[in-house]
Amino acid sequence: MTSTASSTDPRQDLAPYDQRPSWRQRLRRFGHEAAPAGPARDVRDRLVPPYAEPGPRLWAALGIPARPAGIVARWSGWLGPLLVTLLAGVLRFWHLGSPRAVIFDETYYAKDAWAIVHRGFEVNWDKNANDLILSSGGHLAVPSDAAYVVHPPVGKYVIGLGELMFGFDPFGWRFMTALLGTLSVLMLCRIGRRLFRSTFLGCLAGTLMAVDGLHFVMSRTSLLDGVLMFFVLAAFGCLLIDRDRSRARLAAALPVDADGRVRPHARIAETARLGPRPWRWAAGLMLGLAAGTKWNGLYIMVAFCVMAVLWDVGARRVAGARRPYVAVLLRDTGITFLATVPVAIAVYLLSWLGWILSPTDGTGGYFRNWAATDGKGGSFTFLPDWVRSLWHYEHEVYKFHVGLSSPHTYQSNPWSWIIDARPVSYFYESPAPGTAGCPADAGDKCAREVLALGTPMLWWAACAALVYVLWRWFFRRDWRAGAIACGVAAGYLPWFMYQERTIFFFYAVVFVPFLCLAVTMLIGAIIGPPGASDTRRVAGATGAGVLVLLIAWNFIYFWPLYTGTAIPIQDWRARMWLDTWV
Repeated sequence: MTSTASSTDPRQDLAPYDQRPSWRQRLRRFGHEAAPAGPARDVRDRLVPPYAEPGPRLWAALGIPARPAGIVARWSGWLGPLLVTLLAGVLRFWHLGSPRAVIFDETYYAKDAWAIVHRGFEVNWDKNANDLILSSGGHLAVPSDAAYVVHPPVGKYVIGLGELMFGFDPFGWRFMTALLGTLSVLMLCRIGRRLFRSTFLGCLAGTLMAVDGLHFVMSRTSLLDGVLMFFVLAAFGCLLIDRDRSRARLAAALPVDADGRVRPHARIAETARLGPRPWRWAAGLMLGLAAGTKWNGLYIMVAFCVMAVLWDVGARRVAGARRPYVAVLLRDTGITFLATVPVAIAVYLLSWLGWILSPTDGTGGYFRNWAATDGKGGSFTFLPDWVRSLWHYEHEVYKFHVGLSSPHTYQSNPWSWIIDARPVSYFYESPAPGTAGCPADAGDKCAREVLALGTPMLWWAACAALVYVLWRWFFRRDWRAGAIACGVAAGYLPWFMYQERTIFFFYAVVFVPFLCLAVTMLIGAIIGPPGASDTRRVAGATGAGVLVLLIAWNFIYFWPLYTGTAIPIQDWRARMWLDTWV
């Protein structure tokens, strides 16, 4: 692969070299990026770096003539991601209805989803409802008694859509999470391609997520966290597209010198307006849907807004702005706020429309009639009753979340998540030989389990990759590393504030895409830069290939634990690498 140096240049958001503060020069001994020799580069390439293109040697080695090679190169940006997505889809939809059981928290969300798409609010089900649903094929009357639930409605509407299409059974309530899990692989391929300016690295990031055990299991289970992950990744992708397009508009506004190079211009960089920015509004929509799925989407919204503002600062600095923060405050911060906070609030409120329109005579949603009963009087009676009732509901939910400390067998501290220390068992049974898929010659009983376990080799590699990403962000000022770190931090760090709360490892699925991007960035560094010697590139490619193959093998090895496939108990014990996995 060959490309222009700017396609992977980490210096895109740095100030002009003659304006660099001296402390950066002193950091060179620690690996901080130094100013390159030679003439100043075109500002357009720094604002919108070109994509890497396969070199002629690759096509010659494959025996592909120049014209077909051009067609392949032109369409590879979609063909590669679509092939990876096809692999992910086949894996996720293969025997999606197995196990034919209500596993782990499906006992809440599958039934809540069915109720919410029929009544607009969640209801209380009979204790034996799970058995009745499975034995009747889902032909069960929906109760009318409202239930107290502690998560917003969006994720349950998503799950319910699959149930409406395919029935109230395991395949139906897992369909939409499988679909969103598959589409998230496609999104990550395209996001990685745009982030690294390389189709190969983008497809690698998607492939890594396709074979991550936690993402795989969450894609085949009707829990809310997989839906949340999809909306968070979609929001990140929208912001990334907005970043490229706004920087392209800024580059187009800059002057061109006699040599045809785009040059920085302080006045234009500080005053240029970047248009309506529809992709930023789309990001606001996705963040609203994320918060409407689970409340931790709010932390991610704040982090992404800060990241988007810093991206704008970097763009205006590169374009020549002397006071980029002031310019962004005057020109960009308003649209960032309007496109995210009000949009997210509006989307969140709309997600409660079924509850809002439910009856207020005590037969509607839980707490729907609170303002007309227990909430009479007070200082805010001028507000509509539905607003006051919803606010009370949300307040009660907040108290529940911060006070949740009931012990659970599979709860874990967030410190242990990154090393894959305490996975969650969603389903387990011990069939006898000759039953439920257990081989007749197994000798002893079998184990059949669905274990929410991240592919160990991938997660352990991600530990090293995160160190590399942080180093690259701090010392090389690489904005791509900063974006990846932001995605991980937004989904991970807030949980450290609730270490006494009952929390689980599968919450980490929200930042799995960013872990895969981090590992991809590390693998790209292992392969080596385009200008490296053939020996260096061959050695790097060999090492990177070995790592990727180990991750793929690891996923295959743990496949029975991800899919509930019956295996002899001794084979199951061999896969319990850590005592904490049992």
